[in-house]
Amino acid sequence: MNLVVIEGFGKLETVQKYLGSGYKVFATGGHVRDLPPKRLAVDVRNDFEPTYVVMDDKKTIAENLKKAAQSAETVLLATDPDREGEAISWHVATLLNIPDDAPVRIEFNEISKKAIQSALKAPRAIDKNLVDAQQARRVLDRLVGYKLSPVLCKKIQSNLSAGRVQSVTLRLVVDREREIAAFVPEEYWNFFSHLKNANGEPVKATFVGRGGEKIKLGSEAEVNALVNALDGAEYVVENVKKTVTKAHPFAPFITSTMQQDAMNKLGMSLRQTSAAAQSLYEGVDLPGEGKVALITYIRTDSTRVSADAVAAAREYIGAKFGDKYLPEKPNHYASKKSAQDAHEAIRPITLDRTPDSIKAHVPKNIYALYNLIYKRFLASQMSDATYNSVSVDIGANGHNFRISGRTPLFDGFTKVYAVPEKEGDDEKSESTKRVPELNVGEKLEFVKHEYDQKFTKPPARYTEASLVKAMEEKGIGRPATYTPTVTLLFARKYIEKTGRAIAATELGCNVTDMLVKYFPDIMDVGFTAAMETRLDGIEDGGVRWQSVIAKFYDGFEDKIHEALGDDYTLKEPDIETDYVCEKCGAKMVIKTGRYGRFLACPNYPKCKNTKNLDENGKPIEHAEPEQSDVVCEKCGAKMVIKTGRYGKFLACPNYPKCKNIVNIEQPESKDAIELPPCPKCGKPLKKISTYRSVFYGCTGYPECDFTSSDPPTKEKCPECGAYLLLKSGKNGKYYKCSSKTCKYKRDHEDNAK
Repeated sequence: MNLVVIEGFGKLETVQKYLGSGYKVFATGGHVRDLPPKRLAVDVRNDFEPTYVVMDDKKTIAENLKKAAQSAETVLLATDPDREGEAISWHVATLLNIPDDAPVRIEFNEISKKAIQSALKAPRAIDKNLVDAQQARRVLDRLVGYKLSPVLCKKIQSNLSAGRVQSVTLRLVVDREREIAAFVPEEYWNFFSHLKNANGEPVKATFVGRGGEKIKLGSEAEVNALVNALDGAEYVVENVKKTVTKAHPFAPFITSTMQQDAMNKLGMSLRQTSAAAQSLYEGVDLPGEGKVALITYIRTDSTRVSADAVAAAREYIGAKFGDKYLPEKPNHYASKKSAQDAHEAIRPITLDRTPDSIKAHVPKNIYALYNLIYKRFLASQMSDATYNSVSVDIGANGHNFRISGRTPLFDGFTKVYAVPEKEGDDEKSESTKRVPELNVGEKLEFVKHEYDQKFTKPPARYTEASLVKAMEEKGIGRPATYTPTVTLLFARKYIEKTGRAIAATELGCNVTDMLVKYFPDIMDVGFTAAMETRLDGIEDGGVRWQSVIAKFYDGFEDKIHEALGDDYTLKEPDIETDYVCEKCGAKMVIKTGRYGRFLACPNYPKCKNTKNLDENGKPIEHAEPEQSDVVCEKCGAKMVIKTGRYGKFLACPNYPKCKNIVNIEQPESKDAIELPPCPKCGKPLKKISTYRSVFYGCTGYPECDFTSSDPPTKEKCPECGAYLLLKSGKNGKYYKCSSKTCKYKRDHEDNAK
């Protein structure tokens, strides 16, 4: 048996299917080893040597991995094809004592039989340059986060964090917020003259200037003066320019452009897009096929596409749309200079798997994203769209007017992928209108003037999509970090949503101001982008990652000590109250924490008494638990009666040393039904209520471990024979097949009533 180690549990079934019976696939669920969470674990005096440990939540996985490796003939490491994946393979190899030069690393850009079989034929040694590039990022981020965060906690409030990419991204949002606040709107007027030609066809001409000089009207007085100047004027066509313009197809998606289009066209958030894309990459359940992967690797900044994929696209386009939609030569797209170019752009694995073929079998958002990826890739290899563009200059008493229009000549790639209209263009609807046939010297009849007052608008707040675009353009972070960075800023309450837009909170502004005050370099966008380039350089070899860190760290400790020693603070002072601490007798104070204001004993840490405050600023008293005569069978203490989500229960007062609980009141299920026998062993099922949850389990436990979070019914699925579950959703109750591979579902009878 050969052991193949991958990262995500979600693609285990898909990879196993393509490898066959001679292989066993083992998923690590990401990193198995990492820097420990509660200490720096980087020796700054010993060449920044990191200390890696097996993470607490991965100890069982690590042990199982060692056992699986011991019984395997060969071990192959097939983690994701990027720096992070290379580092995970290195950690696994270290854990399993695999030599550095052993050819155990395989990689594939898509989860298909062809790609996986090709990878098996080309194992290589782990690329230490890629590993060092990831180590450098990890160590640098640990140093910045662990050294800066205490400054924020001391000077603003507790439980705050800073980060190399996180804090600079926050600054973008804060700076934009302040641009908006400082913006002073300027008045301007749009002015049009409605005309008609000899055939009576209407023409709407836009005022652009006077005597060949562009002029922007800034007041009603200027508009009135223009009206007077044009009184009785003769409108004459002075110039007609006709051209054929082209629109080139967009490049296939990279991570950032996929995230932007998913929000702008589908309204999907970063997290929704990342989750849907991960499912498409790892595999979705399709009837009769099991899990099938649909797209290539999703964390990429390269627009490169394999020759095979380009050839397949051209063949598909020619067959489906005709040769006129096929350019003479394949379209190629240049990636940004900073792109790693480690793998391809995001594309469908095969164009034969159309979006319509999966629509009925996957959730709506997964279908919508696949449809977008599919059409974007297909369009990228199609012909240009062409337009008849017309621009007409008209003179009237020395004043200049212009008419412009564009009509489609050949739809080209827009047949499958629409060109988005530019935001903020006042005349975008006018520019696409047909312009009547006009000739130089032709006189046009005046009909009326039209004008309206406008004011310049402040820059728009970032959305998730535009923030990712800004991060990409400014070189902040990399494809794998966009979503986690923005998600963390929301979690820390540094930013918040206002509709689809993102606004900086007061806390976010304070954090930014504090970091800019003491660490201007780290908060500088240009400095951060340059650091990203230096970190990327480690991947190319010839640069010791420790040297890059050392150059950054030089003088960094001095800035930390200076910041911590300075008396400047934004922290709200403690407010003494008349409430007396019942534990030590001291007068309690009001403090401000991550979740607002609360009462705390000033003798902390000797006395750790705290109380929450209600809306009126008064302490919320915690009711003492009701005593009982029941003795805890585990430690002998008298248990107390508490109330939880699912009723009353007995709890040991020695928690957390003793975690014994006993339910004494269990609410009836809203969906009380007669339960069937256990599907595994045939014994009776029962409803089990704990103070945390309700589920249905077999009375034969522990011999039978069957459980279900939804009540099973006695009815069998008409399509596959598995038992049906009774579930509840926003539209009421419904039945759903318990089999993960079966999509059967129908409404409950109560819904009809």
